[in-house]
This record gives sequence, structure tokens and C-alpha cells, in this order.
Amino acid sequence: MFEVKPMRLDDLPAVLEIEERCFPLPWSKASFLYELLENERAFYYVAREGKKVLGFVGMWMILDEGHITNIAVDPSCRRQGVGRALLQYLVTEGKAMGLKYLTLEVRRSNLSAQHLYREIGFVKTGVRPNYYQDNREDAFIMWKGPL
Repeated sequence: MFEVKPMRLDDLPAVLEIEERCFPLPWSKASFLYELLENERAFYYVAREGKKVLGFVGMWMILDEGHITNIAVDPSCRRQGVGRALLQYLVTEGKAMGLKYLTLEVRRSNLSAQHLYREIGFVKTGVRPNYYQDNREDAFIMWKGPL
């Protein structure tokens, strides 16, 4: 069974590997280091089974809103509740921090992620045209709240 915990520096090699597997334009090690060490408004968590990182999620706290920056689950660990657990953990943590809303962007073509987000209570509220740099795909804007 896995657990969700705050991301640590020693999680970075596995996080970067998952990032590479999941995204056409992955975040760099420097980006994650900045988030973990310098950005006081950034909160990152990993799902871990023993020492193995299965997935991660990150959020920026902006006033009473949490902006989910990224979420990824290792392709070999999908459809096992990891993404759901990460999001539910983020909702719980966000509430504890006093957040009232969570928001994220999701690719128009990523139907499985949209389905999960709807199940957690996110609602599509808008579109960001040509949002993704790799292929100019639109992003749906989704919100959850009040928490």
C-alpha cells in the first residue's frame, strides 16, 4: 500500500523520471529545486510505496486559492488510485491551509484526467486556447470549491 507525503529532495530523481515519461516538455531539475527550496507558496507531495515514488502533485497557494501546477503518475502505476489519492490529499491539505478553491488546467485531449477531476469535484469553467507549447493544444480550466 502506498502513502502520500511531502516531497523530499531525495525524491527528485524518481520525480524527474516520472516527469520525463509523462510530459512532452518536462520540468527541469532546477524548476523542482526552486519549487522545493525557494518558493514559499509551493507545496509538493509524492505517493510512495516503500522507497518507490509512484506519482506526485504540486500546488501554488495564491491568496485563498490553490493552483495545481502538475500531477503525474508513473505509467506503470496508473489505474491503481494513485492520482485520486494525490488529489484527495491536496484537497485535505488545502482545506487545512485555509484555501477555499483549487484550480488546474488540463489538456482538451486528456479525457481520463478530466474524468478523475470531475469525480473529485472539479468543474470545467473555461478554455485557454493554444495553452500547451508542444502542440498548441487548448487547456480546459477546472475549479473545485468551496472546499
